[in-house]
Amino acid sequence: MIRSAMVIARRDFLAVVATPTFLMFLLAPLFMIGFALIGGSGATQVAASSAKLTRIAIIADDQDVQAFTEADARLRTLYVRDSAPPELELVPKHGDERALALVLFDSKKLDYAAVLYGPLDQPAILRDAQSVRASAYLAALAELVLRDRKGGIRPDTQLSQPMMVEATATSSSLRGQQASGYFAVFGIFFLTLLLAGQAVGMLAEEKSNKVIEILAAAVPLEAVFLGKLVGMFGVAALFVSFWGTLGAIAVAFLPAGSAISTFQPAIGLPIFLVLCALYFTMAYMLLGAVFLGVGAQASTMREIQMLSLPITIFQVAMFGLSSAAAASPGSTLALVAEIFPFSSPFAMAGRGASDPALWPHLLALAWQALWVGITIWVAARLFRFGVLKSGSGLRSFFKRKPTAL
Repeated sequence: MIRSAMVIARRDFLAVVATPTFLMFLLAPLFMIGFALIGGSGATQVAASSAKLTRIAIIADDQDVQAFTEADARLRTLYVRDSAPPELELVPKHGDERALALVLFDSKKLDYAAVLYGPLDQPAILRDAQSVRASAYLAALAELVLRDRKGGIRPDTQLSQPMMVEATATSSSLRGQQASGYFAVFGIFFLTLLLAGQAVGMLAEEKSNKVIEILAAAVPLEAVFLGKLVGMFGVAALFVSFWGTLGAIAVAFLPAGSAISTFQPAIGLPIFLVLCALYFTMAYMLLGAVFLGVGAQASTMREIQMLSLPITIFQVAMFGLSSAAAASPGSTLALVAEIFPFSSPFAMAGRGASDPALWPHLLALAWQALWVGITIWVAARLFRFGVLKSGSGLRSFFKRKPTAL
């Protein structure tokens, strides 16, 4: 009995190990760790890019510029690098200071978290709801400059009485745009990773009981693949609708100053949400078609599991590429991610957060729909050529007529 068991064990062991895909399975932890680092670096790049574009500003007289510069240099020594306030910008005073502060606050090139203006003993600090620390730093600078100027002031005496002015920018902030872009990329990736993998085993049962041959004789194989893909997408859409409704109800009860309020896509929130839904559809159809085509080549659940691993790794790679693109909108890397069909849905969703133009999305959706058709066509031809053994040679790969029994 033991000898027989060892023979069976050796057979099953070699059936798994002696396959090309086992190497992918063996190295999977390295791939997953590497791509997780890519995704994490993408989020870090988004945060770093946002930090580089963030400023605090003081509208100051010429004689106060040197004093504020020295006070800022001294006060920053109290902070470690990661917790330091944004870079200080000193703006020459001219005209209406409040109007100038509002112009800075609505700047489209830089993100001003807080702007101080007015007399130092009673300054006004224009800020948004998320810039409490930045505004407190500006108030501390005004206090420090006054103390240096007067000298001999008791430690418990406060010379400056700042007035905080809450303001809302008329245009979306750069921080809000990049946060929206990364959230869209991650959300679409997470949903497709969770839902699209179900398509890999759809044809396994029908191949075993010969139902697929009946379907292939009745309708074109492309229609079979497309129908199965649309059916599975309906299940995914129902899942997303259910949890999306619960999420919308939860967001409705959040306070006004919560983190969700920082999501400010440049194209507008309603259109951005519609685009995210459309790009999720395209991402699911593209990756689902790949899963369906690869799964159709497998004859056992073991092969399905082994073949699905490289696709998942490829999917994580597309997420890493799109995350890096969201961190640097308008760059060459972003353009590559937007054109490559399998990363295009993620990257274009991120672009909607930073670019108000609508026409690139119409073009991208048409481009992605074309590749959905190409992927389904290739998967159906490979299934006919490799599994149903219909014809031989390259010419049979391009045949249009359905396979006959």
